[in-house]
This record gives sequence, C-alpha cells and structure tokens, in this order.
Amino acid sequence: MTGGTETYGKFVKTPFPALVEELTGHRIVNLGCANAGPDIFSGEAAVLTLCAPARVTVVQVLGAQNMSNRFYAVHPRRNDRFLRASPQLKALFPEVDFTEFHFTRHMLTTLKTVSLRKFAAVEAELKTAWVARLKSLTAPLAGASVLLHVTGVGSRGFADGGLGPEPLFVDDAMVAEVAPGFSETVRVRASAAAVARGTEGMVFSPLEEPAAMALPGPEVHAEIAAALAPAIDRFMGPA
Repeated sequence: MTGGTETYGKFVKTPFPALVEELTGHRIVNLGCANAGPDIFSGEAAVLTLCAPARVTVVQVLGAQNMSNRFYAVHPRRNDRFLRASPQLKALFPEVDFTEFHFTRHMLTTLKTVSLRKFAAVEAELKTAWVARLKSLTAPLAGASVLLHVTGVGSRGFADGGLGPEPLFVDDAMVAEVAPGFSETVRVRASAAAVARGTEGMVFSPLEEPAAMALPGPEVHAEIAAALAPAIDRFMGPA
C-alpha cells in the first residue's frame, strides 16, 4: 500500500495496512511515508519496482500541495519541504520573499493571505498537476489497483491555515477523473464517533500531542481497514 502519514500510521500501533492483513490473511506491504505527496511514488524507482509485480496495489489519495509543479519544486523524498519557486510564481507574487519558506503548507498559506485572486491560479495548477500525476501512477502496475480516498480526518490539532480540508485541494471531481485508471475506488469518510475518540490509543510524547491530534486514531484506522478489506479479497481471492 502506498500513501502518506495515514497509511504509514504515525502514532498508531497497528495502522490500517496491518489491520487489512489481519482481516484478509493476505500479506500486505506498507509503503506509507510521512508527509508524502504523489511525487515520492511516481519519482521513486524502488517503490515502483516493488509495486509493479504486486497482485493488488492500493494508492492513497494524497493532497496536491506536496508535489513539484510549474510554480514550485519540493524535495523528492520529503515532499512537504519547499525547495524553490519558479520564475512564474515569483512573477505572480513579486511582493513575496520565497527564501523565508521551508514547508509547502506555510508557503501556500502565506500566498493565499496575500491575494486570493492570484492564489486561485496556484490552486488551479496544483489540481491539474495532481490529476496528471495520479493518472501516471498505474501505468507500471501489472496487477489490480485500488484508489483509497479517505476524508473526514485532519480537522483536529493544527489549524489548516484556511487552505481547506484534507486531502488538500483534492475534490470529488478530481477523484472521479482519475478513478477510471484504477480497478476500484474505495471511499472512506471517518465517522464522527471515531474522530471524537481523539488521541485515545495513540502513542506519542507530550510534545507530539498537537501532531497526534491532527491524525486519525485507531478507531479511524479500523474503519478504513473494514472498508478496504473486501476490495483486497475480491482481487486476491481466498487466503
């Protein structure tokens, strides 16, 4: 399974890939990476090599902010790290000093604060680039592919800076556009009851509590696993 912080399961003893393995009896490889964007998978040959022969590959829908595009570049492995602005972005926002930014979320929040009108052009580019990147992900896969779209999490803890809900800048129309390239799409909206459990059952230090509050806890992971396991069984057959 490829994905971001949720798939990786930060602060959770048994993340949903491990729960799916328990539910289905099939071996699951967790390739989740904290703060990942689509770039870490489309641009990482080792990951694609692992996924290519798999009978089923699950691809988590990740936000559009953590990937390189016409306006800015991100670190190829730590996708939340902002590297540089393109000449186009500097021309669009001449009043902004881009040397002040180290993370994409901080940079984008600032740009939106400076000008909603100009930020609309940046958001449109992110959406277009995201669709193109997701469409290219299934090309090297020999087996079935499942697109996993998880919503309703990420609303606690860190403020979103007005950028919108997670996954950032990804709407239903975008998911619908890329869905035909996958064998199946599994949509999971975390229940209010599971989200309300907060950090119960999570493992973190006192300093990590704000970060833990922004991530799904064990109950949400259980809901994702319950929704995903039937799809895995359909493509894998009896264990």
